[in-house]
Amino acid sequence: MDTTLSRAQIVRWRTAIFTVFFLSGLSVATWAARVPAIKSTLGIDNIQIGFMLLGAGLASIIGLSLASVVLARFGARRGMLAAVLTFSVGVVLVGIGADLANSYAVVVAGLALFGLGNGSVDVMMNVEGAAIEKTIGKTILPLFHAFFSFGTVAGAGLGALAIALDMNILVHTAIIAGLLALAGLWATANVPAREIAMDPDADPAPTAKPAMRERLHVALSAWKEPRTYALGVIMLGMSFAEGGANDWLALGVVDGHGASEALGAIGLAVFSVSMTVVRVFGGPLVDRFGRVATLRVLSVLAASGLLLFILAPSVPLIFVGAALWGAGTSLGFPLGMSAAADDPAKAAARVSAAATIGYVAFLCGPPILGFVSVHIGVLNTLYILVALTIASGLASGAAKPLVTPAATPPTSPTPQQTSA
Repeated sequence: MDTTLSRAQIVRWRTAIFTVFFLSGLSVATWAARVPAIKSTLGIDNIQIGFMLLGAGLASIIGLSLASVVLARFGARRGMLAAVLTFSVGVVLVGIGADLANSYAVVVAGLALFGLGNGSVDVMMNVEGAAIEKTIGKTILPLFHAFFSFGTVAGAGLGALAIALDMNILVHTAIIAGLLALAGLWATANVPAREIAMDPDADPAPTAKPAMRERLHVALSAWKEPRTYALGVIMLGMSFAEGGANDWLALGVVDGHGASEALGAIGLAVFSVSMTVVRVFGGPLVDRFGRVATLRVLSVLAASGLLLFILAPSVPLIFVGAALWGAGTSLGFPLGMSAAADDPAKAAARVSAAATIGYVAFLCGPPILGFVSVHIGVLNTLYILVALTIASGLASGAAKPLVTPAATPPTSPTPQQTSA
């Protein structure tokens, strides 16, 4: 355990990052649960929804690109606070555009802020999560990602409640945005101030501050490694499937199977609950069976769940398919992140590169599905996700634990290596 921080400080730090993961998931599911209502209120079609999602995705890529610079310049505390406040404003602006202004352009602007904030905070919270793992000597990234799923469960459940109460979109998003901002202020106040180094070897002197050019060189080095792209296939397939569920599962229930909006929100909640359960118990599963075997089994579950969701003749079977879909996609991203961080000497650069691949798929995949669905329908479009989850399983060998001299201190192995 890092002796520069007290146990109480580490506990507060860990709780703060759990909270930030939760808030990110809550914001995503709040928007996702109201997609059918926004579509109906604005009188738009799937291709226009696709353009809305594309705007959010492009803004998210900008956020991803800026995150490492913001971390290096302002630190995680101020950087994450700015990101949370940005996506909080985006959430309420979506409600204003849908109900008050009845403006497609205002909704797109809200989603752009939503995407910018979430793209930035996603990288920051994962870098902080990896730092906490190293500090406490335990593998807990899957549990951090479980809190993102807790957030999506809460968001989907509150969305279903808002629909049942006939609450308009603006009131719903304003309440959630207020909660996001207040919780974000509390959480980031408990993040310790520390310098973010892209690579331990880049700054051998404790007081030295590497130039931005050196940080950029280290950050780009991971993109030259074939393993980065192999891990990218794993994360791309699972992130695409997860992002597709967040934005299109509810609409698939409503438009594809002819069910009600409330059932669509419940279907998203089933997906999120299933994903959360597996993430909570993911660490012990990986410890017992290994990353590669776990990823292969989960890819089969994901593909099977998607097929059942697409072909199900009844609502109960739709929900079973959603549950398998959620379970199957649960660990692809966190295990990809853990694999990228196997070598502590290059963990930050590799985690950053792997996160970018995963988040580009998570955020830009759903708009692509929207464009395709205009021509072949929502349910038929989901066959793309079936193929990608299978590809993810085939590439899972890249997640085999990497043992290098830099990753194995001369004294004793890290808990991550002994448990992988």
